[in-house]
Amino acid sequence: MRSLASQLIYLTSLRRCALCSVARRVTSHAAASTSDPSLLSSSPSPDTPENDDVIYLKRPASSSSSSLTRDEASVTMPMSFMTGPVIGKRFYKNVTTRLADDGNGWTVMLDYRTLKTPSKRPLKLPNLALAKAIAAEWEYQQIDGIRPFTMPLMKLACTALERVPLTRAKVIDNLMNKFHQDLVFCRSPGDSIFTKGVLEKQEEKIDPLLDWVKLEFGFRPMVYSSFFGGKQEDGLVKAVESALKKTNDCELAAIDAIAAAAHSLVIPLAIFRERLSIEEAIELIRLEEDLQVERWGLVEGGHDVDIADLQVHISSAVVFLRMSYRQ
Repeated sequence: MRSLASQLIYLTSLRRCALCSVARRVTSHAAASTSDPSLLSSSPSPDTPENDDVIYLKRPASSSSSSLTRDEASVTMPMSFMTGPVIGKRFYKNVTTRLADDGNGWTVMLDYRTLKTPSKRPLKLPNLALAKAIAAEWEYQQIDGIRPFTMPLMKLACTALERVPLTRAKVIDNLMNKFHQDLVFCRSPGDSIFTKGVLEKQEEKIDPLLDWVKLEFGFRPMVYSSFFGGKQEDGLVKAVESALKKTNDCELAAIDAIAAAAHSLVIPLAIFRERLSIEEAIELIRLEEDLQVERWGLVEGGHDVDIADLQVHISSAVVFLRMSYRQ
């Protein structure tokens, strides 16, 4: 496994690549929103309906910043932070980290304002390393706009702190419902010019992972070539579900994020238990498509963007997972 430092450097370089590539996909409406002054607002009054696209600044009652507490001045991200391409111009100069007021966790400060989640709760990270990594994402933002797609660690932290605790059972159920159609269980029929060589490559690269599943969970998964998938043994399903139930919120958030990008639950579990590295996981996820690219060529603006997006999603989730353990 890479060191955490090298993983973060690797992720940063990939994010820069994704920034250039994904910019092509940003709509003109999103671009226009960067110049809209309504995207930066003071906290609304109780009678004012909230706008999910507005960054809310809680302004201090006093003009003196020296006497402020962190609850008196804060910045809350809009709900669109989790999905939007651009949410407003950069409104801060300095990004720092501080120990939380209650001494339990670390917070990120934008100037003198405490950073809050879309649900208006202080963003409290489990350790200084993760807080500094998220602070680096905010420091990276350009003057012309805050781009959430360049802040994967921030989005994962919001998911782990807000979504997972409230919907843990639903997250696990969703993962298990897709388990039978896992990417690593699907095999190419190998009887077409378009799939020539794919089956042999799958057996070479994926079979060792299935052997690991048997050692780890007591059952070897069944493979299939049907478009509709198959059904795994109840013992394997229960063992995997039990493993998910034992995870903490940060672990489950990272596993869920990797599973969504990989179309697989086995791959994030193998990463979680240090059976696969980032590079090995990406190779398995892209195995069939990479073979097609080798044969027919790469489509610029298509395959390259997909590769960059996948690398950022997998790498950021792994970095988030490893950093959440640090003290």
